Amino acid sequence: MKPIAVITGGSKGIGLAIVKLFLAANYKVYNLDICSSELGEYIPCDMSQFTQVQAAINKVVALEQRLDVLVCNAGIHLSANIENTTLEDFERLFAINVKGAFAAIQASLAPMKAQQKGSIVIICSDQALVGKTNSFAYNLSKHALASMAKTTALDYAGDNIRVNAVCPGTIETPLYHAAIDKYCAKSGADKAQVHAAEAASQPLGRLGQPEEIAELVLFLASDKAGFITGSLQVIDGGYTTA
Repeated sequence: MKPIAVITGGSKGIGLAIVKLFLAANYKVYNLDICSSELGEYIPCDMSQFTQVQAAINKVVALEQRLDVLVCNAGIHLSANIENTTLEDFERLFAINVKGAFAAIQASLAPMKAQQKGSIVIICSDQALVGKTNSFAYNLSKHALASMAKTTALDYAGDNIRVNAVCPGTIETPLYHAAIDKYCAKSGADKAQVHAAEAASQPLGRLGQPEEIAELVLFLASDKAGFITGSLQVIDGGYTTA
């Protein structure tokens, strides 16, 4: 019997890489996303809508009678300092990044408790560990997710449910390229130069790739990581050590 994994935001970028790797590892994968995908079992879901997220998780559990892994990956980015962050932008970002993870985790706990086993992996960010300029709301949301991982890990360790956060640095995804394009359009900077500067700012001299994040997520979801819970697993090419 294949283990069951739910991955939020699995249609693009890091989420897509996670879906592909879990499928290759013989999981049955459900992808909750607003963007359609032909990989795995796709369930349309707006992560900002609490009841919609919980209904999607409940649907999976009703179909499969179990849930082994939840990966909370869905999220959006906002580049702005506190003065330039509108209330609308703030609320939308928190609705997707934080409330969406809250809804998914809360709905996943009952089946995991019933089977006395489960693994939850939250895709966080190096910004849960360090501050960055023009990243007020996004940085705040990632700190909230790190706290969610640690407190939930402690609350449900007795049920053999492990909760960990993966904290990627700068990863080359469509989200990354969209942010660079927006910056270049606003500033007039050359994209090739900006991209090269981003790579050079990493101690390893390059950007991370989505597949590298997926490998760490798969490990944390597996029994090989059976003694790891409540951790913030940094995968950032050494950026936060500088």
